[in-house]
Amino acid sequence: MNKIRLGIVGAGTIALRVLRHLVQPDVTERILLTAICDPFADRARAAAEKFGIARWFNSYQELLACDEVDAVTIASPINFHFEQVRHALLASKHVHCNKTMATSLSEAKELTQLARERNLRLVPSPGEMLRPHNQYIKEVISRGDIGTICWAVCGAAFGTYHEDEKERQGSDPLSNIDPSWYFRKPGGGPIYDMTVYSLTALTGILGSVLRVTALSGTRIKEREFRGQMVQCDADDNTVMLLDFGENLFAFGYGTATGRITQGFHGNYFGTGGSIIGLTINGEPLEYPGADIARQAVDQNQNLGNQWLLPHINELHRDLPEQHVFEDVMQLVDGVTEEKPSPVTPEHATHVIDIIESAYRASSTGQTQMLSTKVE
Repeated sequence: MNKIRLGIVGAGTIALRVLRHLVQPDVTERILLTAICDPFADRARAAAEKFGIARWFNSYQELLACDEVDAVTIASPINFHFEQVRHALLASKHVHCNKTMATSLSEAKELTQLARERNLRLVPSPGEMLRPHNQYIKEVISRGDIGTICWAVCGAAFGTYHEDEKERQGSDPLSNIDPSWYFRKPGGGPIYDMTVYSLTALTGILGSVLRVTALSGTRIKEREFRGQMVQCDADDNTVMLLDFGENLFAFGYGTATGRITQGFHGNYFGTGGSIIGLTINGEPLEYPGADIARQAVDQNQNLGNQWLLPHINELHRDLPEQHVFEDVMQLVDGVTEEKPSPVTPEHATHVIDIIESAYRASSTGQTQMLSTKVE
């Protein structure tokens, strides 16, 4: 297969951003956009017209029944992901899924097994170990450049990021997208939406978490979006203690506000120094491509290391969600060229195990043992 026929599941904010990549000339040589679906028919139709997609549906089952679709990229709210990935695999479609592909360990295991049994590719975002700086940090720590590593910290905070996104401020179907699901169970909250990036990097660098304990709850019970009050029940204030074994610990957080780390980067502390964000002992990390990444930051594009992802060239540097586009291309490479990828369902399953175990630890008051590992 030289060209993959791709269906887009969801026409919300992420899909609209990634579609800007998928219509670039270097991508259209490898991907044919054949269908898009969204429960809001006007949004599906408008997205299809804007990006030249041949078919649109407001039924996911109709899209899966379309013979012109080989694979799907799922960009719907997280609470739909498990069933949508499952149905796609049962329909013999290869799948890319935005984070997270499920909200429970049992669901994640089922999807991984189903993909394996049906010989289908399943690429679950986020592909954090595709990034050269994370690969380099792993190498630096492994060779002892900061001595014996003792502890680490990672996490992120919600703030009002989703309420303020430009795709949500207009009046037409492609610019009035409601963010309320981010604040509701299941699948809402900063851990699933934001901290998942740094947890994926942390475990890619340090390895598997053996056990976790946590405190978690909903701090902000109500948010305002465009003059309407949104009731919130998803946990938005979570702190976790992670045990990697041999007394190596990490602190993880997903909070309503406030950060103690830079972006989604982790901080690593050893007996001979520390890695704080993209610095080591106060000096810039000199990983492959670091000069290019710093150039992006200097241009105030806040894209940095996304420029270093394998499929990001000058056509894609000014477009948003470069990392999601890269994960889609990991699927394309896997299907068309049978290339292996570090973006695996097994790694995603371990991160989901951490998250579910943290919530269970908080509700029970008991430390949870994990049953999965980073492969």
